[in-house]
Amino acid sequence: TITLSIGKHNSNGFDVAFIFQHHIQAQNIIVIHPGSHYLRIGRASDVNPVRILHAIARRRKPGGAVHRDCVLPPVVEKSKELLQELEDCRLQITHTLQSCVQSNGQRRYATPPQQIAAFNRRSQPEVIPDSETEWHDKDGSDVVIGEDVLLLNPDGEYNVHFPIRRGELNLHGGVGGSMFGIMSDLQTIWEHVLQTRLFIKPSEMRQYRAVLVIPDIYNRAHLREYVTLLLNQIGFGCCFLVQDHVAATFGAGLGYACVVDVGDEKTSVSCVEDGISHPNTRVRFDYGGADVTQVFYWLLQKCAFPYRECNERTPLDGILLRRLKEDFGHVNLDVCGSVEKSFSVQHPGMTKRNYTLQVGDEALVAPLSIFFTELLAITGANRTAPKTQKWCSSQPHPEDCFDAEYLRETGRRNKENLEQSAIESGALANTEAPDEDLVVDGLEQERERETKANDRDYLQPGGQLVGLDQAIIQSIERCSTDELKRKMYGCILIVGGGIKFPGIGSWLQSQLARKIPAGYRSEQSIVSSPKDMDPEITSWKGAAVMSCLESVVELWLTEPEWTRYGLRILREKAVFMW
Repeated sequence: TITLSIGKHNSNGFDVAFIFQHHIQAQNIIVIHPGSHYLRIGRASDVNPVRILHAIARRRKPGGAVHRDCVLPPVVEKSKELLQELEDCRLQITHTLQSCVQSNGQRRYATPPQQIAAFNRRSQPEVIPDSETEWHDKDGSDVVIGEDVLLLNPDGEYNVHFPIRRGELNLHGGVGGSMFGIMSDLQTIWEHVLQTRLFIKPSEMRQYRAVLVIPDIYNRAHLREYVTLLLNQIGFGCCFLVQDHVAATFGAGLGYACVVDVGDEKTSVSCVEDGISHPNTRVRFDYGGADVTQVFYWLLQKCAFPYRECNERTPLDGILLRRLKEDFGHVNLDVCGSVEKSFSVQHPGMTKRNYTLQVGDEALVAPLSIFFTELLAITGANRTAPKTQKWCSSQPHPEDCFDAEYLRETGRRNKENLEQSAIESGALANTEAPDEDLVVDGLEQERERETKANDRDYLQPGGQLVGLDQAIIQSIERCSTDELKRKMYGCILIVGGGIKFPGIGSWLQSQLARKIPAGYRSEQSIVSSPKDMDPEITSWKGAAVMSCLESVVELWLTEPEWTRYGLRILREKAVFMW
């Protein structure tokens, strides 16, 4: 660190030496927030992180197996029953919207889909001559990273991998789906960004510290792989891990909040208080902004989407549909009727085309699919099992010698020793049985808590996931005290890039107002854009703030410590309940 020997105080009374030292320290801290779609990485002193598509393409070996992860989750087979389910839900949302009123008190109205479809069928693209480009396969690289992956021919010689899907490591049985393959992909992508975007040489890596933002519901074995990657493979001097929901509260400047994180492929909720995420309140669903994109595309097809060659399975079309959802989607009840929109399509191998189309309430129905989850049946995400935090008894690891099994065995041994000493001293001479409560059995207590945290609370009677509003209520209702519940209802923080629709906060607030227990209805408050910050980077920013606090000095984990003690040191130093 560098300090100033002169100019001790400025005119405002600030300690200039401290500020300068703080800035130098922040420049040497790299904050990494890996997501299913984007990787956000940057120095703690940066205003915004570098954002890059979290994907890698590797040239296929001759005769090798083909594997291509898609930008959007694949749609399920559209059976007659599925299409009827989707249509019934669409009509239900349409009727709900028709019963709503605008801000001026007038009833909403909607343009019939048939009228919109008639306009879109007549719409012809404007072709821009001499605008053709080529695929980038001819560059000869064996590895392609980030947005350049999108410019590779989908039928070419590359396998495409997204290392993280649905909020966790993308383990699968295909090519590159092993733990070793995924960690190699992560190392290649992260080192590429560190060297080409942050301009850090491999020889200088030991001078830098890393902060990794991990999911609020974590797999302990995966955390071990992450730390090994940071310290042993990439070669950072030290690191520590922070949960994304905890980081989000730091980024928003809140002491407590019920954090609602809607990403590209997952949605998670948990209650955070004083830097601690309460394990019982954590839940994660396998749906996010990408599933909403597929819903939006289905709605566009129903009203004769003019770009008829669109194929959501190809990377560039997947990105196009994602952009259209972000540009057109909203939850503004004052917008009624059809609106004319335009967009451009330019793929390698074809000329650029400008399209004009009309959209009506489709732009409003798609974002509401996270509340009416029947629409998410298009990707099957509405019936995936919710994820809750597994206790350490369910995640044993040979390196962790102080896990629940160890605590149970040593607890029983200590209990027997105490009983034997008491009997020898005569203290238990007149009792029929020794006191059963001398030592609490840690493992049994955990199992009891795990039973209470029933995943069925997040499922509707038919086995379908509850909507986001109901998930928030279920999470908060798992808080241990009424006072804590009141605090969480009073501060609901929305983060993530999958829910950035104008008006979504107001809709969520109105839905919660009708469903939360009567005693808490006056408390609720939605924070959707803290400090005018992009909700996509709230967690990254919070991790950057947290990494520069004086109180985190003891949390840094060094490479010699990790090599010597392994998972045991993480149990001692982690900032979350192990």
